[in-house]
Amino acid sequence: MPETHDLPFRFTLRVYWEDTDAGGVVFYANYLKFFERARTEWLRALGYEQERLRTDTGTIFVVADTAVRYLAPARLDDLLEVSVMPQEVGRVSMSLVQQAWRSAPGERTLLAEGRIRIGCVDAGTFRMRRIPTELLSKMP
Repeated sequence: MPETHDLPFRFTLRVYWEDTDAGGVVFYANYLKFFERARTEWLRALGYEQERLRTDTGTIFVVADTAVRYLAPARLDDLLEVSVMPQEVGRVSMSLVQQAWRSAPGERTLLAEGRIRIGCVDAGTFRMRRIPTELLSKMP
Protein backbone atom coordinates (compact mmCIF):
# COMPACT_ATOMS: atom_id res chain seq x y z
CA MET A 1 0.00 0.00 0.00
CA PRO A 2 1.56 3.33 -1.00
CA GLU A 3 2.46 5.89 1.60
CA THR A 4 2.25 9.61 0.87
CA HIS A 5 5.97 9.65 0.00
CA ASP A 6 5.18 7.20 -2.82
CA LEU A 7 3.15 9.84 -4.67
CA PRO A 8 2.51 10.37 -7.43
CA PHE A 9 1.13 6.88 -7.98
CA ARG A 10 2.35 5.43 -11.30
CA PHE A 11 0.72 2.88 -13.59
CA THR A 12 2.41 1.46 -16.70
CA LEU A 13 0.61 0.45 -19.88
CA ARG A 14 1.41 -0.34 -23.50
CA VAL A 15 -0.21 1.34 -26.51
CA TYR A 16 -2.10 -1.17 -28.69
CA TRP A 17 -3.64 -0.92 -32.17
CA GLU A 18 -7.06 -0.27 -30.63
CA ASP A 19 -5.68 2.86 -28.95
CA THR A 20 -4.54 4.51 -32.18
CA ASP A 21 -6.30 6.49 -34.91
CA ALA A 22 -5.82 6.39 -38.69
CA GLY A 23 -2.66 8.46 -38.30
CA GLY A 24 -1.07 5.82 -36.08
CA VAL A 25 -1.10 7.95 -32.94
CA VAL A 26 -3.11 7.53 -29.76
CA PHE A 27 -6.60 8.94 -30.27
CA TYR A 28 -6.97 11.94 -27.97
CA ALA A 29 -9.98 10.56 -26.04
CA ASN A 30 -8.04 7.42 -25.14
CA TYR A 31 -5.91 9.42 -22.70
CA LEU A 32 -9.06 9.69 -20.58
CA LYS A 33 -9.26 5.89 -20.62
CA PHE A 34 -5.61 5.67 -19.60
CA PHE A 35 -6.26 8.14 -16.77
CA GLU A 36 -9.27 6.06 -15.65
CA ARG A 37 -7.20 2.88 -15.56
CA ALA A 38 -4.53 4.59 -13.48
CA ARG A 39 -7.12 5.98 -11.02
CA THR A 40 -8.63 2.51 -10.67
CA GLU A 41 -5.22 0.99 -9.93
CA TRP A 42 -4.42 3.85 -7.53
CA LEU A 43 -7.59 3.07 -5.55
CA ARG A 44 -6.72 -0.64 -5.66
CA ALA A 45 -3.24 0.14 -4.28
CA LEU A 46 -4.95 2.02 -1.43
CA GLY A 47 -6.95 -1.14 -0.71
CA TYR A 48 -10.17 -0.18 -2.51
CA GLU A 49 -11.28 -2.14 -5.53
CA GLN A 50 -14.10 -0.29 -7.29
CA GLU A 51 -16.61 -3.14 -7.07
CA ARG A 52 -15.85 -3.79 -3.42
CA LEU A 53 -16.27 -0.08 -2.70
CA ARG A 54 -19.71 -0.25 -4.30
CA THR A 55 -20.83 -3.42 -2.52
CA ASP A 56 -19.31 -2.60 0.90
CA THR A 57 -20.15 1.10 1.12
CA GLY A 58 -22.80 1.68 -1.56
CA THR A 59 -20.65 4.39 -3.12
CA ILE A 60 -18.96 4.87 -6.47
CA PHE A 61 -16.83 7.60 -7.98
CA VAL A 62 -17.98 9.53 -11.03
CA VAL A 63 -16.07 12.01 -13.14
CA ALA A 64 -17.47 15.52 -12.67
CA ASP A 65 -15.00 17.59 -14.69
CA THR A 66 -11.94 17.14 -16.89
CA ALA A 67 -9.40 19.36 -18.59
CA VAL A 68 -6.63 17.79 -20.65
CA ARG A 69 -3.62 19.34 -22.41
CA TYR A 70 -2.03 17.31 -25.19
CA LEU A 71 1.69 17.95 -25.60
CA ALA A 72 3.14 15.17 -27.76
CA PRO A 73 1.81 12.07 -29.55
CA ALA A 74 2.04 8.52 -28.29
CA ARG A 75 2.31 5.79 -30.91
CA LEU A 76 1.74 2.07 -31.30
CA ASP A 77 3.84 -0.05 -28.90
CA ASP A 78 4.94 2.93 -26.79
CA LEU A 79 5.29 2.17 -23.10
CA LEU A 80 3.42 4.79 -21.10
CA GLU A 81 3.56 5.69 -17.45
CA VAL A 82 0.39 7.33 -16.16
CA SER A 83 0.48 9.11 -12.82
CA VAL A 84 -2.16 10.06 -10.28
CA MET A 85 -1.56 12.87 -7.80
CA PRO A 86 -4.33 14.13 -5.50
CA GLN A 87 -4.42 17.92 -5.37
CA GLU A 88 -7.51 18.72 -3.33
CA VAL A 89 -9.37 16.14 -1.29
CA GLY A 90 -12.71 17.16 0.16
CA ARG A 91 -15.52 15.30 1.90
CA VAL A 92 -17.44 14.40 -1.28
CA SER A 93 -15.04 15.07 -4.14
CA MET A 94 -11.39 15.30 -5.04
CA SER A 95 -9.29 16.90 -7.76
CA LEU A 96 -6.42 14.95 -9.23
CA VAL A 97 -3.58 15.83 -11.56
CA GLN A 98 -2.78 13.04 -13.99
CA GLN A 99 0.03 12.82 -16.49
CA ALA A 100 0.89 10.41 -19.28
CA TRP A 101 4.60 9.99 -19.99
CA ARG A 102 6.36 7.99 -22.70
CA SER A 103 9.05 5.87 -21.07
CA ALA A 104 11.77 4.54 -23.34
CA PRO A 105 15.47 3.90 -22.77
CA GLY A 106 17.05 7.32 -22.35
CA GLU A 107 13.76 9.13 -22.90
CA ARG A 108 10.95 10.40 -20.73
CA THR A 109 8.47 12.67 -22.53
CA LEU A 110 5.33 14.24 -21.08
CA LEU A 111 2.53 13.51 -23.55
CA ALA A 112 -0.64 14.68 -21.83
CA GLU A 113 -1.61 16.26 -18.55
CA GLY A 114 -5.08 16.45 -17.07
CA ARG A 115 -6.99 17.76 -14.11
CA ILE A 116 -9.79 15.40 -13.20
CA ARG A 117 -12.43 16.08 -10.54
CA ILE A 118 -14.25 13.03 -9.26
CA GLY A 119 -17.21 12.93 -6.92
CA CYS A 120 -18.43 10.25 -4.58
CA VAL A 121 -22.07 9.31 -5.14
CA ASP A 122 -24.60 6.79 -3.88
CA ALA A 123 -24.43 3.82 -6.28
CA GLY A 124 -28.23 3.62 -6.52
CA THR A 125 -29.39 7.23 -6.59
CA PHE A 126 -26.26 9.02 -7.85
CA ARG A 127 -26.70 11.62 -5.12
CA MET A 128 -23.52 13.02 -3.62
CA ARG A 129 -22.22 11.14 -0.58
CA ARG A 130 -19.24 11.54 1.65
CA ILE A 131 -16.13 9.67 0.66
CA PRO A 132 -15.78 6.75 3.10
CA THR A 133 -13.81 7.88 6.16
CA GLU A 134 -11.37 4.97 5.96
CA LEU A 135 -10.48 5.86 2.37
CA LEU A 136 -10.12 9.56 3.24
CA SER A 137 -7.67 8.61 5.99
CA LYS A 138 -5.35 7.15 3.33
CA MET A 139 -5.30 10.33 1.24
CA PRO A 140 -2.37 12.73 1.50
